[in-house]
Amino acid sequence: MKTMKKKNKTLFGKAKEQIKNIRRIVGPGVITGFSDDDSSGIGTYSAAGAKFGLGQAWLTLWQLPMMIAVQEMCGRLGMVTGRGLAGNMKKFFHRYWLYFAVGLLVFANTMNIGADISAMGESSKMILGGNIDLWAIGITIGIILLEVFVSYRIYVRILKWLTIPFFAYFIVAFMMPQDWGAIFKSVILPHIEFNKNFLVIMVGFLGTTISPYLFFWQTSEEVEEEVKEGKIIEMGQKMKKIEKGSLGRMRIDTFVGMIFSQAIALFIVMACAATLFKHGITDINSAQEAALALRPLAGDGAYLLFAVGIIGAGLMGVPVLAGSAAYALSETFNWREGLFHKFKDAYLFYAVIIFSTLLGLAINFIGINPMKALLYSAVVNGVVAVPLIAFITVLANKKKVMDGYKNKPISNILGWTTFVVMLVASMLMFYYW
Repeated sequence: MKTMKKKNKTLFGKAKEQIKNIRRIVGPGVITGFSDDDSSGIGTYSAAGAKFGLGQAWLTLWQLPMMIAVQEMCGRLGMVTGRGLAGNMKKFFHRYWLYFAVGLLVFANTMNIGADISAMGESSKMILGGNIDLWAIGITIGIILLEVFVSYRIYVRILKWLTIPFFAYFIVAFMMPQDWGAIFKSVILPHIEFNKNFLVIMVGFLGTTISPYLFFWQTSEEVEEEVKEGKIIEMGQKMKKIEKGSLGRMRIDTFVGMIFSQAIALFIVMACAATLFKHGITDINSAQEAALALRPLAGDGAYLLFAVGIIGAGLMGVPVLAGSAAYALSETFNWREGLFHKFKDAYLFYAVIIFSTLLGLAINFIGINPMKALLYSAVVNGVVAVPLIAFITVLANKKKVMDGYKNKPISNILGWTTFVVMLVASMLMFYYW
């Protein structure tokens, strides 16, 4: 009996240690992956599946290594230098390049915040009725209060549960009759149509996945992790030595987060292709139409499932968008920054979060269709990402920036490939516009 109890304690101890190891690995990369599937991402993937069926499913596989490479460079920049992306650009590029990059980021983020708030307002109306504008105002006030007065780490733990409805797309994809041979082929073999509609959604697909705000966010969050663990006292400081295994944990964290992001994207495309595209609903003009993709699983409750998911994704995405703008502007103008600070200790940092969220709200009053806004905010991100990827790849390849942790050849190949792919896609889109 004693032997059995001892054995059980040993097994329990091993299980507990395994959970701790997983929690240590799960960090900014996984959070970034969650944030990537924000309302804009959901709207864009839904539009792709409805408009072209499986025609753009290949993007989820082919952009994955590019996405991982760029985010890994961002994470490594933060860990090695102790600075965010804007802080590194400020130190190693002319200030005009910094202003250009940060200006593009703030513009793209404000558009994205506005689109997310708009979709959340429409989703709230789907559930409870009322006026979209009033819901948008109420949601904005709630987000600002949560951002300022609640620890973001606690906030994220709560919001992760609100992303669960999007796992329904996994179930729908398997519930519907599927031609798995065609799916496999569509994921492996790239397919491009040289027309405005295809290229706009393609650039949006790339832009909502390889997004500027994620670059700034993960770079700064890796530094926040170092502050949290007591390795440095304040953001902007550099650790004397990178601990053995730290870079490996960051890479695993990033790898897992990006795979999760693209798995969700693929199954959203598959579900919309099997439902909306199949039944001739190729243009999504409202959240109600997008929710029809979940009808095979949830029936009349599809609206509720989709609406809760959009609200949850938006509540996670908006703080990340506003936070990445706050990091960038704070480093540009030497303001105290960091979510670990109280409001009174970093009031300018939090002021940017508040103002950018309010500015996003203001966009809702110019009469833009919420679902169209989600797609076009993704397109803006796709165009803005191009110069930023060049800056990131150059920085991560400089020895004076990275010491002994600069890019390996594979990182340079993937970094510049991402730059070229997104540049060419954007140029083709404008050509066929």
